[in-house]
Amino acid sequence: MLEKLQIVQQRFDEVSDLIIQPDIISDQKRYVQLNKEYKDLSVLVEKKKRYQSLLANIAEGQEIVADGSDAEMMEMAKLQIDEAKEEIAVLEEEIRVLLIPKDPEDSKNVVMELRAGTGGDEASIFAGDLFRMYTKYCEGKGWKVNLVDMSEGTAGGFKEVIFEVSGTDVYGTLKFEAGVHRVQRVPQTETQGRVHTSAASVIVLPEAEEFDVELDMSEVRIERTTSTGPGGQSVNTTYSAIKLHHEPTGMIVSCQDQKSSHKNLEKALKVLRSRLYEMELAKKQAADSEKRKSMVSSGDRSAKIRTYNYPQGRVTDHRIGLTLYDLQNIINGDVQKIIDELKLVQNTEKLKESGEVF
Repeated sequence: MLEKLQIVQQRFDEVSDLIIQPDIISDQKRYVQLNKEYKDLSVLVEKKKRYQSLLANIAEGQEIVADGSDAEMMEMAKLQIDEAKEEIAVLEEEIRVLLIPKDPEDSKNVVMELRAGTGGDEASIFAGDLFRMYTKYCEGKGWKVNLVDMSEGTAGGFKEVIFEVSGTDVYGTLKFEAGVHRVQRVPQTETQGRVHTSAASVIVLPEAEEFDVELDMSEVRIERTTSTGPGGQSVNTTYSAIKLHHEPTGMIVSCQDQKSSHKNLEKALKVLRSRLYEMELAKKQAADSEKRKSMVSSGDRSAKIRTYNYPQGRVTDHRIGLTLYDLQNIINGDVQKIIDELKLVQNTEKLKESGEVF
């Protein structure tokens, strides 16, 4: 363990030196990458200091016990050894997880897209429920949520809603939510009390920074239209809504959330970049056989990942066979318990793949 931590310390010292070099500071892409690495390594360096301190406590205690001249001191030394060993066991587990190579995408912000699937009006209502669930979850973590575009359902909820989430390690957390979510319940429109199954898809895109994607604006057709939807002085009066047509891929991105045409264009370009970036990322992941085998891979958008069963008050995540009878709290934003379990499974898989034994 100490050997591995010493390698981390050496790299930390190297990065500390690099990020103050003028040629690195002038290279924005390299500078951002190194800053992220510095932040990640500093956590491990702090753990290393604590680990070494505990080892010193054990060595000191063992010396006192070996001396054996003072019975009271021996008892205190034994207690010190036991406490240090207990903390070391916990610390080693934390270090093992931190030493797993991090996905460079994990620290990115995200663009999330929720779309109603099968189930008509009920699917739109469910997409609205999921949007509220994620909004509450993100707010609870201190993350910022920005609406980009939405298309409301006829009976409530959304046919589609696109929003940005910014904060710390957002993609590394929310990537587990990508896939098809199913709901089983009696719809408000059902008169005979029958349980229906509806679905909504959740897409989680790592937000692309400008240097991640070279976007040729000559290939993007910009269409300016009036905003649609309820309320607001600028609705149907000013040409502030933006629709982007990316000619090479046929992608269309809309944004009408802001009153300013410039701000809507900025948001729409961010979504377009993220979609293009995710296309490249998906190709890379498809080429990685280990990622394809992973139980909690976020690659397959069509995979049914979770069921919310209202009559039984349960939520089941099908990837890891996890069932929790806590539907109301989960749908009200308490998703962390599921994400923690998915992260645990993924980390266990990665440790097995690396074959690391400490």
